[in-house]
Amino acid sequence: MWELRAYIKPYWKFVLLGPLFMLGEVFFDLLQPRLAAHIVNFGVVERDFSVIEKTGILMAVVALLSLITGVGCNLFASRASQNFGADIREALFKKVQTFSFDNVDQLKSGSLITRMTSDVVQVQNLLQIALQGLVRAPSLLIGSVVMALLMNMRLGLILLGTLVALSLVLVVLIRFSSKLFAAVQTRLDAVNTRIQENVAGIRVIKAFVRSGYETKRFEAVNRDYTDISIQAARFIALNAPIVTFIMNGCLVAILLYGGQDLVTQGSVQVGELVAFINYVIQVLSSLLMVSGLLMNVSQANVSAKRIHEVLETKSKIEDAPSSKVEHEKATAMLPVQQVKLSGVAFSYNGSAAAGDLVLQDINLEARRGETIAIIGATGSGKSSLVQLIPRLYDVTSGSIQIDGRDIRDLPLTKLRRSIGMMLQESFLFTGTIGDNIAFGKPDASQADIEAAARIAQAHDFIEKLPDGYETQLGQKGVNISGGQKQRLSIARALLIKPPILIMDDSASALDLGTERKLREALTAIMKDTVTFIIAQRITSVAGAHRIVVLDAGRIAGSGTHEELLAACEVYQDIYRSQFGKEEVMAHAQKQQPISFS
Repeated sequence: MWELRAYIKPYWKFVLLGPLFMLGEVFFDLLQPRLAAHIVNFGVVERDFSVIEKTGILMAVVALLSLITGVGCNLFASRASQNFGADIREALFKKVQTFSFDNVDQLKSGSLITRMTSDVVQVQNLLQIALQGLVRAPSLLIGSVVMALLMNMRLGLILLGTLVALSLVLVVLIRFSSKLFAAVQTRLDAVNTRIQENVAGIRVIKAFVRSGYETKRFEAVNRDYTDISIQAARFIALNAPIVTFIMNGCLVAILLYGGQDLVTQGSVQVGELVAFINYVIQVLSSLLMVSGLLMNVSQANVSAKRIHEVLETKSKIEDAPSSKVEHEKATAMLPVQQVKLSGVAFSYNGSAAAGDLVLQDINLEARRGETIAIIGATGSGKSSLVQLIPRLYDVTSGSIQIDGRDIRDLPLTKLRRSIGMMLQESFLFTGTIGDNIAFGKPDASQADIEAAARIAQAHDFIEKLPDGYETQLGQKGVNISGGQKQRLSIARALLIKPPILIMDDSASALDLGTERKLREALTAIMKDTVTFIIAQRITSVAGAHRIVVLDAGRIAGSGTHEELLAACEVYQDIYRSQFGKEEVMAHAQKQQPISFS
């Protein structure tokens, strides 16, 4: 928890006032046994009803003051803990937004969700309990022991011996429980990851009738989490019975010794023995509170370390020191004339070993107004290649330059603002269609939104919807088709009018007619951009200025459609697989490639 102290500082007034009010409550609670002893000794024994009446009223006033101070402590503690938790969640969310894909791959999305929810709740609850119990329990414990010792030293020594034994037991319990709490959170990560994966892929699961299989997989991780949680709960459950057993034994010893030896000898009054027993009960109550608090500290400490790990994780992709001054002025797009890849190699784990490399020796140059198409078999590295340009990942070796400047020396904000990217997965957010199109340019006018939608061939189907551009989309756009989602994603990228345009298989769900209209509508825009197109269909790339053929992470060929069809064996194989060997000549005569010039 110490690592998160900076998030407590803004609420130091609440953190200070809460314990002060709690000290007041403890003070008033410690008065009650004394007042009870006074009633017994001078009211009940002496049959003086005026003493009983006056002391009873005083006890009621003290109880009321205890209630007021206790409520005040709870209010201040709640304000501090809730704001503390909210600030940590915000800090975690902002931190995750800075992460590269590598960071997210390493920490895993399910674990990040657990840390932003369950772990934050743990540390938030600890602060709430600490501002109340951390003051009340030790204060009540120490105060009760001191008052008990002042009343009778011999009985107090029995109480002190009991406390030493209890302390040893609690140390053992906490030492073993800490490891269990860490394991509980790790298992919870696995549960959240499995849930997230299944909810995201529910359509695939149902399509392949794999609900039973996925249920068994979930049952396995859920059972692991349940088993470890039960083990942790056992340690927590041992806490109260052990403390109660030992303290009850102490109470019996005090009653036997105090009742038989002290009261009968007259060295201790009955009221004092009653007060002493009340203090012992308060010690028992505070010990239960302390032991529970220590368990909470052990559990929250694990969560705090997991939170701190995220907050201290540095993004693997950051602005270069030379671009930090420029970063503050990185509002405009880059005036891109050329994109050049020189000797680019890439692996997802950062290893330069040949067996780990997804891309090797990639040399490529694209100029403004050129359309570079990238084609290849599944797993050849097409998407990996274009993800390097906006630095979603960094190259393992080699360089990518824009107008002669390495992209690692450019401010990330400026670089990414200059790239319009249409990803393979058409991800849409909950909200209106208009908001989704304007995601990259929130201040866009309705006319600009509609213009982008028209180019993306989305305007017609949007207009047919009951609410048009105000139509609310469900999570990930579940209430529209795949082709419609792709067209909205294309419109979103086109709206910002970027100097670099990347289309990563973004028209795969479109029919040939719609795709042709899209290409024709894009012609005017592409004259002012450097365009990279990834596609599976030959017809989608045949009219590009240059086609790059990837095979196992290497460039197997580069040239126009005609040049590759004549000289590149890999391209020929792709062509035959799509049109058939017998239809190659017929297709060459009938099929007119879509031109990007």
